[in-house]
Amino acid sequence: MNRRTLLAGFLALPALPVMSRLSLADTHEVGMSFEPLDVPHSFWKDKVSAEAFEVLFEEATERPDSSPLDKVYDAGTYICAACYLPLFRSEDKFDSGTGWPSFTQPIKGHMGTKQDFKLIWPRTEYHCARCGGHQGHVFKDGPPPTGERWCNNGVALRFVPENETLPELRA
Repeated sequence: MNRRTLLAGFLALPALPVMSRLSLADTHEVGMSFEPLDVPHSFWKDKVSAEAFEVLFEEATERPDSSPLDKVYDAGTYICAACYLPLFRSEDKFDSGTGWPSFTQPIKGHMGTKQDFKLIWPRTEYHCARCGGHQGHVFKDGPPPTGERWCNNGVALRFVPENETLPELRA
């Protein structure tokens, strides 16, 4: 990290309360219609594993190389582990070599983003647009066509193979 990056992070701190609101990510695929949920995070405690709850609703990060989903490249859909909203298509997945499932783009309108300053310098954090569950961070070091790497916590996702029906949205 250089001084300019460090300084930019500190200068952005006063804007944190304004930036903490989620904004919908601009992506390339038409998504399904859904209503955002208005439930407390505690609502999900008995619906997901303790590890998933910590990542989704306490914004933790799982260890790299800990998710079997990092090596899944079958055709299908990746859905939010909490509310089951489809978040990524398998054709947008790639091996980033980071130890986390990575995608070039999410399904349009299914992610919200906000600035994260936990490591001092700003990063773009993203959440499920329906339940608000923390998924990961997006970086500008991915492959074409977007140049983005949507780096996801595997425990925050479920994979539904192409030959299976997507589950109904959970509330």
